[in-house]
Amino acid sequence: MDEGRHAESTSVDQRTTVERRSERELVVTRFFDAPARLVFEAWTKPELFMRWWAPKSSGVPLLSCDMDVRTGGGYRVAFGHDAENAMEFFGKYLEVIPNARLVWTNEESEDAALTTVTFEDKGDRTLLTLHELYPTKEALDEAIEGMEGGMPEQFEQLDELLVILRASA
Repeated sequence: MDEGRHAESTSVDQRTTVERRSERELVVTRFFDAPARLVFEAWTKPELFMRWWAPKSSGVPLLSCDMDVRTGGGYRVAFGHDAENAMEFFGKYLEVIPNARLVWTNEESEDAALTTVTFEDKGDRTLLTLHELYPTKEALDEAIEGMEGGMPEQFEQLDELLVILRASA
């Protein structure tokens, strides 16, 4: 991927930007038309997270999601068509600041990233920034293709869920 190359969703105002910032860093940003507390809930409540995290176009559903969202707590998510052949992602929360910041490890591989997500309140909108730091350039090279295709779609799905959450709030 070229430095500064972006992937866009269909709406210019709701653009998801995927940018390689260095050999080991990837940053994804997007504005959501919802307050930070709702966006944070969608990232931290398993029943909400399961509704948007897996890109529908992949055809691989999210089978389970366990989250103990507190500093020192852990998470485990499983994707697949059956539990026996599921692919699991797991790690620990290093920092949890409600409605503002999440930092977690990805421990399923030695090439996995350290992830930080910030939720900036901008009135009735939220600027979400996802930052991933990979251990090597090669690890990021391998991960970036999926991020460019998947994150814009995932964030569209999150936006659809936030419309429902805002209507019921």
